[in-house]
Amino acid sequence: MKRALCAAALALAAAATLPAQAQDYPNRPIRFVLGPAPDLLPRIVGEKLLVSMGQPVVIDQRPGAGGIIATDTVAKSPPDGYTWLMSTASSLITGTFTPNVPFNQARDVEPVILMASIPFVLVINPDVPAKSVGELVALARAQPGKLNYASSGNGGSGHLVGEMFKHAAKIDMLHVPYKGVAPSVTDLMGGQVQVSFIPAQAALPQAKMGKLRALAVTSLARSVSAPELPTVAESGYPGFEMIGWNGLHVPAKTPRAIIVKINAEMAKALALPDVRERMAVAGLEPAPSSVEAFDAFVKRDVARYTQVIRDSKIVFE
Repeated sequence: MKRALCAAALALAAAATLPAQAQDYPNRPIRFVLGPAPDLLPRIVGEKLLVSMGQPVVIDQRPGAGGIIATDTVAKSPPDGYTWLMSTASSLITGTFTPNVPFNQARDVEPVILMASIPFVLVINPDVPAKSVGELVALARAQPGKLNYASSGNGGSGHLVGEMFKHAAKIDMLHVPYKGVAPSVTDLMGGQVQVSFIPAQAALPQAKMGKLRALAVTSLARSVSAPELPTVAESGYPGFEMIGWNGLHVPAKTPRAIIVKINAEMAKALALPDVRERMAVAGLEPAPSSVEAFDAFVKRDVARYTQVIRDSKIVFE
């Protein structure tokens, strides 16, 4: 909580010295473009930004192509601060590593702020005879290649964290890609696949109802949404970490003063107690950052994904 409040205070201090270029921004509605990610977080913060910025934040969902359509829409929009992209770990992977995308992820959009982190939850079908990460690994080693793990799509973050886990645990599981989280969860509950790494907001409700068994989270620290779950790192794999996230990018060449103002307003919204409470219920953990910190975060993620993709010989189509 202290860190979030400090980030908000620093952002507000920066906003106080904004040049005239951003003084009348915004003076018309803002379009927040989403790929396949849920619209819950933009709606939560959009309510607060309407009050603080005086303009509505209109959600524009463009779910196709794993985030490529959404990112391309923003990349080709005027750099005036009125078109935002809700960037995600998955859209970053897709936009960076898929060949022949119509934009350059690093060149055509600019980072503004990291809004939330989303740990993945290692979940299994309740019929799988494992009650811990150690027991699952032992089972996989006893039956190499017989356990199937589902992901929301080839090359997505769920796929990459699964490959990281296989490498760390030295086990063999078969990857089964689906077209989205929902169908993968359906088949996991039905027993067609046995294991998956699912974002917390999708995994925890099913685990609490007993439809899935949650074994661990993939963040370095335990999740505030499920503190009873150990991390993979503390389950025998020190340093293991892979998280999903929601961030905000804008078109390249957006004036720096406007970027700073957006960062300040978003940080202020994310520090509000009722916003944090609603995010926690959904498995989202507020993680407001400076522009520079988010830029560095994205670059570290790209480096990590690059290593996993090389090690696992993942091919994007």
